[in-house]
Amino acid sequence: MTTSINTLPLKERLLSLFFEHLPSIKGQATAGVNRLREEGLAEFERQGFPHSKLENWRFSDIAPLLETDFAFNFSNQSRAFDIDKIFTCDVYDLDTFSVTLLNGWFVYKHAPLTRLENGTVIGSLAKAMELYPELIDKYLGKAAKPKNSALTALNTAFIQDGLFIYVPEGVVVEKPIQLINIVDSPTPVFLQPRHLTIAERGAKLTLVHCDHSLTHNISMTNTVVEIFAEPGAEVDHYKIQNKGKNSALFTSSYLHLEKESKIHSNIITLNGGFTRNNVDVRLNDELGHADLKGLYLVDHNQHVDNQVFIDHAAPNCFSNQLYKGILDDQARGVFSGRILVERDAQQTLAYQNNKNLLLTDEAKVNTQPHLEIYADDVKCSHGATVGQLDPDAMFYLRSRGIGEHAARQLLMLAFADEVVQKISIEALSQRIGNMVEKRLRGELSICDQCVLHCSDKGPATFNIDMSKI
Repeated sequence: MTTSINTLPLKERLLSLFFEHLPSIKGQATAGVNRLREEGLAEFERQGFPHSKLENWRFSDIAPLLETDFAFNFSNQSRAFDIDKIFTCDVYDLDTFSVTLLNGWFVYKHAPLTRLENGTVIGSLAKAMELYPELIDKYLGKAAKPKNSALTALNTAFIQDGLFIYVPEGVVVEKPIQLINIVDSPTPVFLQPRHLTIAERGAKLTLVHCDHSLTHNISMTNTVVEIFAEPGAEVDHYKIQNKGKNSALFTSSYLHLEKESKIHSNIITLNGGFTRNNVDVRLNDELGHADLKGLYLVDHNQHVDNQVFIDHAAPNCFSNQLYKGILDDQARGVFSGRILVERDAQQTLAYQNNKNLLLTDEAKVNTQPHLEIYADDVKCSHGATVGQLDPDAMFYLRSRGIGEHAARQLLMLAFADEVVQKISIEALSQRIGNMVEKRLRGELSICDQCVLHCSDKGPATFNIDMSKI
C-alpha cells in the first residue's frame, strides 16, 4: 500500500504511519526484531531528523527536503516488474549473481531466497526473517544500533525488506553478488531498505551495490547496511551511486570485523542531488584489516557528504582511508574522517587522507580529519588537501601538443585513478574507469540501467608518462 499523510510534519507523519501500518511492518518477524523496531521508533522520536545545528551535520542541511509530501510503500508492489526488459548484462568477463530491489522491495522470479550448493543464502531480508530467525536475532541491529543516529533509528523502526546474504564457514563465493537498487515512482517517495550480510569464519565474498533511478521525481532513500566479518573472513564491498538531481540518498554502512578479518570498501559517487555516506567501522578483535576508499565527482548544485568513523577497539589492527573528490560548478563536498584508538588498542596502524580538486571558484569542500588516541604504541596519521589542477603538470601535457581541455581531463583522470585501480574486479574497474572518464567530460547523466550493464568493453588508454602528472 502506498500512503501519504500531508497534513503533518514529516516526523509526526512517520510516527503516525508506524502505528497505522504496524501489522504490515511486523510481517513474520521475531519478537526480538519487533523489540528492535520499537527501540528504533523511540530513539527517532527522541532525536528527530538531523539538522544543521548538529556538529556532524552543520555543512549538510536537509530541512528543505523534509517539506516534501512523500509517499510510503508498506507492502511489496514490485513483483510485476520485469527486470530483464531493462537490464541485459554484456560486460566483458563480468559474471555476477544479480539481485534487484525496486522501491525498497526485493524483486524475484522464482523464490525470495536462493540457497546455493555451497550453502550460501541470498535474497529477501523479509523472507529471511521468517526462515532464518536465529541468524536475524543474532546479527540484525547489533552493529547498527538505533542510538547511533536518527536516520539509523528511523530505518530500524521501519525494517521490512532489503538484501540478505549469509555465507557459511569456509565458503568462498566465486561470483560477485550484485545488488541493483532502483527507484521508480510517479510521485515523490520515501524508501528505507535494510541490508544484512554475514560472512562466517574464513568465508569470502564480493558485493557490488548499485544505486540508480528510473525517475526524475524527488526521492529520499534512507539505507542501512550491516556487514559482519567473522574471524578470518574477507568481504569486498563496492558501492556505485548514480542518481538523479532530485534524489536524496542516505547510506549508513556498519562494518564489524572480528579477529584476522578483512573488509575492503570502495564508494564511488558519480551523480546525485544530495548524497550522504556514513561509514562506521569497528575493529573488534586483533589483526583486523579495514581498507576504505571513496571517489566523488560532483557538479552543478550537487552535494556529497562522506562521514567515516573507525573504532580501533583491539590491538594489532590496521585501517586506511583514502577519499578523493573532484568538484565543479557550484558543487559542495563534505568529508569528516574520525579515527578512535582505544586504550587497549596497542600497535595500531591507522592512516587517513582526503584529497580534493576544485575546478571553479564557486565549488566548495569542507574537510575535517580527526585522530583520537588513547594508546601509546601506535602509528597514526591524517591529512587533507584542497587545491586546483597542478600548473606544472598542465605545462608538461601542453608542451607535448595536448590541448588545454584534454590536458585538464587527463589530470583529473590521473587524480581519480588511484581509487579506481583499487577495484579488484578487473571488468568492473575498467567499466568504472570508463564511466569516470565520461563523467569528467560531462557526458554521463543518470543511467536507466546499472553501470555494469553497458556494452563498452576495455579501458581507455593514454600514451602519457603518468609519473609526470
